[in-house]
Amino acid sequence: MEILLLAVVLAVVAIGAISGLVITRTRSSRAPTDDRPATAAPPAEPQVGEDSGEPAPPLRRTVEDVELPGAPPAPDTTVEGEPETVAPPEPGPPTETPEPTVGRLIRLRTRLARSQNALGQGLLTLLSRDRLDEDTWEEIEDTLLTADVGVGPTTELVERLRERVRVLGTRTPDELRALLREELLAIIGTDTDRSVRTEGGVSAEGEELPAVVLVVGVNGTGKTTTTGKLARVLVADGNSVVLGAADTFRAAAADQLQTWGERVGARTVRGPEAGDPASVAFDAVREGIAEGADVVLIDTAGRLHTKTGLMDELGKVKRVVEKQGPVGEVLLVLDATTGQNGLIQARVFAEVVNVTGIVLTKLDGTARGGIVMAVQRELGVPVKLIGLGEGPDDLAPFEPEAFVDALIG
Repeated sequence: MEILLLAVVLAVVAIGAISGLVITRTRSSRAPTDDRPATAAPPAEPQVGEDSGEPAPPLRRTVEDVELPGAPPAPDTTVEGEPETVAPPEPGPPTETPEPTVGRLIRLRTRLARSQNALGQGLLTLLSRDRLDEDTWEEIEDTLLTADVGVGPTTELVERLRERVRVLGTRTPDELRALLREELLAIIGTDTDRSVRTEGGVSAEGEELPAVVLVVGVNGTGKTTTTGKLARVLVADGNSVVLGAADTFRAAAADQLQTWGERVGARTVRGPEAGDPASVAFDAVREGIAEGADVVLIDTAGRLHTKTGLMDELGKVKRVVEKQGPVGEVLLVLDATTGQNGLIQARVFAEVVNVTGIVLTKLDGTARGGIVMAVQRELGVPVKLIGLGEGPDDLAPFEPEAFVDALIG
């Protein structure tokens, strides 16, 4: 009986074990009902602002998109060896290499000859007449006066021509051309120093000083443009240049000058619009000394010669600049087409700032080349530069021989 009871107990235990095994196996063998692979999908990225009703931000965010006050900078996640993207630097203004000034007037001779043909050829035509009577000499005189040669130089030239024609009996075209050339060169002068002074000096403390050039003239003569072209002339001759934009009363004058300077690598010192011109000129010279520049070129305001107060202020600019060093050159820019009015301007400026040289602009397109002789006789200072066009390299050192050869053809 005990044996039978033990067998029943063992049977119940065995049945229970078998039942548990079957249930466990059944639960573990249940598979997903869809056909997708069992690989777990990545967790969805949290959507910031869903609970608050705010629009969700973009899924891809950068450090620049989210800035937390007081948060430490984000760590550098650049993979070693991975090229770093760097924005290319903005290109600066191109620096040009100006055309050499040696022989520039000769290269522009054709343009000058076209504009001066009326004067030179007119004189040769009159001198070639079979009979040189008083009426002819009066016509020669009128031709010279019309070309703005001036009364004094005209009288002198006519008297010398009459004497030489009478004594020498000069009549052939070649002889007349040679005679006229000699007399024109005698009046213009061939032994005058026409170089722009670019030699600096030394201060009392032994500091090297740049040459200082003031450019003066009335409005409308092309003064600022001439200053920019002169910077090209100086750079072409191997000088380092600092520009002073002291024309503070004309809108955009400083911008215009700075553009000219950037083309040849010359820095421009400028001040506030309608500021003190003398202050700008002073700062330009100071910067030129600090940089060791060869020349400081100062564009002054285009003052009207009829306004005495403004002319006095121009004198102030020169005095202020001279507190740091001497002004080696004062160039007066004149419009060649203004004739006798240009001579009036020249006289007034010479009284204020002691003009040392003349720049004649707009000699192209006009037959008034005689202004060269008139202004030199009026001021007793040489013409050093002439402008023959609108191009950047159309400012040329004045060469008497090349000028006269273009004048008479």
